[in-house]
Amino acid sequence: MGTFQILMKKEVLIPLATIITIARLGAISVSVYSLFKTSVNFNTSKNPEPWENVDPTQHQKLLSINQQWKPIEELQKMRRLTE
Repeated sequence: MGTFQILMKKEVLIPLATIITIARLGAISVSVYSLFKTSVNFNTSKNPEPWENVDPTQHQKLLSINQQWKPIEELQKMRRLTE
């Protein structure tokens, strides 16, 4: 028996099947979306260590509202001393 025939015989299962179908579609869409985000790197043959190319002067946050990034004075002094 097919799924559609079972649902037609037992109509009580229709809302459950609808909710499960919506949840599956949501999970699939989130998976596909996360695969095509620009921050995800699956091609490791060209750049096996992408974290080494991060610009330290660029602010790396997911969300920043009305914030300005400026270097920490003490950290800059320590960097100059260790160079």
